[in-house]
Amino acid sequence: MPMRSADEKGAEHAVRLSERPEAPGALDARDAPVDRSAGDASGTTPGVQDPGDGRGAERDAVLAALTPVVQGLAATFGPVCEVVLHDYRRPDASVVAVAGSVTGRAVGGAMSEIGMRLLARGDDAADDLNYRTRTSAGRLLKSSTMLLRDSGGAVFGALCVNVDVTALDRVQRVLGALTGGPNDRDEPPTTVFAHGIDAVVEAVVDAQAARGHRDWAELDGTERIRLFRDLDERGVFTVRRAVEQVAARLGISRASAYTYLSRARGTAGEPGPTPPGGTA
Repeated sequence: MPMRSADEKGAEHAVRLSERPEAPGALDARDAPVDRSAGDASGTTPGVQDPGDGRGAERDAVLAALTPVVQGLAATFGPVCEVVLHDYRRPDASVVAVAGSVTGRAVGGAMSEIGMRLLARGDDAADDLNYRTRTSAGRLLKSSTMLLRDSGGAVFGALCVNVDVTALDRVQRVLGALTGGPNDRDEPPTTVFAHGIDAVVEAVVDAQAARGHRDWAELDGTERIRLFRDLDERGVFTVRRAVEQVAARLGISRASAYTYLSRARGTAGEPGPTPPGGTA
């Protein structure tokens, strides 16, 4: 096992100190505060915590009231529509109701990278309406993510609508070719919808790493820090054990991953030489 430098140890310590959760008080274990360092091995993923003022029951009531709405919306728009209700307090099992099968989601499934990004923004997040994305199977979706807030304005979930417009897009392209109109719309990003949160994290890491079309070993120090900053902004490190998972995916040591994350967050000073530990 390679020796860890003092810089690596200090970086990991700084990240852990900056993410140490406050005492949960009256909260139960399933509503523990978010640990963005991915540092504990409990196997669960934290999310939005319930305040100790009764708003937890209020949030439960909102989700219960919206459950039949999920079925109603999907039935109105037919088989091309999927409606998903998310509880952000449990990111690894955020799907509490679903109707339709556009993305293959099921109750108990994990949030997508879109949800992770919104979760990372906290109460500053805004609704994401009428955006286009593509599934890993190639389906083109027109989607909207509408955040759920309690009476205090805190985000705790989302109602998502996904409409499969693949066939309509093909018709539009044919009509555009026949009429001579513009037919060069930007290709939407691909979103991975998976039952487990680990698969979502891996997909985000792979997609971000592939943006430069180069392997990790070919990136310089600044590019590596930028990659970790991008992953952090996309909410990857809101998931427990994500540091270890990212390190394994990139083929670097866990200590090196903590060093890059610390530098990306500005907790270890200016970027210095590339940290050692380039292999897992």
